Amino acid sequence: MTTTYAALLRGINVGGARKVPMAELRTLLEGLGHGGVRTYLQSGQAVFTSDHGDAEALAAELTGAIEKHFGFFVDVLVRDHAYLAAIADNCPFPASELEAKQLHVTYFSAPVDADRFAAVDQPAFLPEEFRLGDRALYLYTPDGLGRSKLSEQLAKPRVTKGLIATTRNWNTVVKLVEMTAE
Repeated sequence: MTTTYAALLRGINVGGARKVPMAELRTLLEGLGHGGVRTYLQSGQAVFTSDHGDAEALAAELTGAIEKHFGFFVDVLVRDHAYLAAIADNCPFPASELEAKQLHVTYFSAPVDADRFAAVDQPAFLPEEFRLGDRALYLYTPDGLGRSKLSEQLAKPRVTKGLIATTRNWNTVVKLVEMTAE
């Protein structure tokens, strides 16, 4: 069965470092035998179809191919349409009432529980807030991610240790749902 996936690459094309041109990423995915390859923005999203059926194996395959082709390691998460749609549908914040810059989702490589975030004093960061989801964290930042003090705390190694974590704004969350539905 063919499934449509989104690959989320972490930390590429930021500040001129770890450049991964999207045209080369598309060619790389096609060379791995995937179909319907498209990219979104320059910040590391690719949509593709595959008969493989194992998102973790697909992520590992793409990670290895990127390292071989570009000469540097990039963390990659691969998620299917059903997962991406469920993340958007289960948002605990009123997404339709917020600006996209105010709402973000951090996707994790594994499930996370509240204990991992116990040291974060949520009331100290209000009105910023976060909620946990399925291998995801929803983050509300009224003044945007760039000014968020809470996001700095959530990115600390003690919180993300042992995980791949990559964050996308709400526009990208919605666009990936749309692209993987096609």
